[in-house]
Amino acid sequence: MAAGVGLAVVAGGVGLGLWAASGDGDGGSAVGPTGDVSASAARSPSPSPSPSRSYPLSTAPRTIPAVREHTPARGPGWRPAKGQRVVVADGALADEGRLIAGELGLTYAGEKDDTRAGDLRLALGGDQKAGAESYTMTVRGGRVEISGPSDAGVFYGTRTLKQEVHDGGTAPEGVVRDAPAKAQRGLMLDIARKHFTASWIEDRVRELGDLKFNQLGLHFSDDQGFRIESDRHPEVVSEQRLTKAEVRRIVDLAAERHITVVPEIDSPGHLGAVIDAHPRLQLRDAAGNAARGAVDISRADAATLVDELLDEYADLFPGGQWHLGGDEYRALTAADPEASYPQLAAAARKRFGAGATVADLATGWLADRADTVRAHGRTPRAWNDGFYPGVRARTGDDVRVAYWTGKEIGARQPVEYLSAGRKLINYNDEFLYYVLGEPQTFVYPTGQRIYEQWTPRVLRGTEAVDERYDGQILGGSLAVWCDLAGAQTQDQVAAGIRLPLRATVQKLWDAGAPELSWTEFRRLADRLG
Repeated sequence: MAAGVGLAVVAGGVGLGLWAASGDGDGGSAVGPTGDVSASAARSPSPSPSPSRSYPLSTAPRTIPAVREHTPARGPGWRPAKGQRVVVADGALADEGRLIAGELGLTYAGEKDDTRAGDLRLALGGDQKAGAESYTMTVRGGRVEISGPSDAGVFYGTRTLKQEVHDGGTAPEGVVRDAPAKAQRGLMLDIARKHFTASWIEDRVRELGDLKFNQLGLHFSDDQGFRIESDRHPEVVSEQRLTKAEVRRIVDLAAERHITVVPEIDSPGHLGAVIDAHPRLQLRDAAGNAARGAVDISRADAATLVDELLDEYADLFPGGQWHLGGDEYRALTAADPEASYPQLAAAARKRFGAGATVADLATGWLADRADTVRAHGRTPRAWNDGFYPGVRARTGDDVRVAYWTGKEIGARQPVEYLSAGRKLINYNDEFLYYVLGEPQTFVYPTGQRIYEQWTPRVLRGTEAVDERYDGQILGGSLAVWCDLAGAQTQDQVAAGIRLPLRATVQKLWDAGAPELSWTEFRRLADRLG
């Protein structure tokens, strides 16, 4: 073996040839062998213009998130230049090919079998055990090839290449093998309390794609507003809103970048904008006092209205995930919900039998809404405080827990959900909640704190759950909440979440201790833009 060739430079503290890889977006991990490419790399003819010229052994690229593994080699690396081609081995990669060609100023040449100097070639193939989102990028002989088991993996390889050559940089000679640790990597935007323009959201989609995020959550209904045009119930929609045409453009742009848009119509709480148009649905206690934002779940017409909205927007959001909310139902914050809301207690007993509680009725509501979105082929998720202990009613085992807090009434530790077999998405409010105006005890999250202290297993507070539960934690999401909507402009929000986003995806891509210090990581983030 040639001196130096065959040594692996591995980012993020991951051992050579082993990495946790995402599956089909539903969690789980796999271990993929690297194989030995060093000998073939050493045998490749040098593109050196002089027989006497030699190159130092390459070093791993600096990207966000960091690549999991790089096998170095000797050679000049690769830089884009006018006249070079992007070619694909399969027409299914045309979108990825056209995108990277436009970004790097190259010529998209379509499906080709020949090879030319300077080519960037995209191909489907590779080790399925490494995960659908894995990829291999080989820089050798003045050319680049990116391959992966799916078009998503190939896309992520192009994001790595784009960062490597940013601002005149060079993709280093050698082989990158890369895959994410977590299958769900998201940003959630509260567009209900604060209107964000379509163009601003599209900019976030481009940013997320370049960082290898694959989900964008849109919480578009709350007490302060309902922000997407409705054909079936136009009376509930706020004046400042997104049109369906704008949403379709956002969804299409996201799909081009392998990002699923996850909609959320939160219920049975946080429905104030809907209640404003349908006041008969307002939940009231025995004394006639209104419960802000809560619908009366003993009323069949409340369920009908929410299901009609869920059905309508299923056509607008074709992705496989749906967020049902389920949190902070005000009836269950009363000291004695059954006494305060006798109509709910009566409905619970009628449906679930003697001794049933308001918590049973709320659980039944969530289960019914889950059935509605399942009929559209969606996998439901709900906030952890929408799951109540000791109830007779049951939601399906497929309802994912969006774990955000340990401060709710009757709060349960994450292990209670995990030991019951539930799968969780990490929204830990102590690290990942960007709440405008910093109300209550919230403070703006910092990239440094996420980078240095958080991992996907840190679900509540600052303590990690046991590693045996790692496979049940599907991923995580930074969340932007607009409780005090005027506290920041949308451009200030974009600036404020820039470093937290980058730190979050680094830890979702590889939960191990990062190789770079925070100062080095921040410097890299500033250089890459």
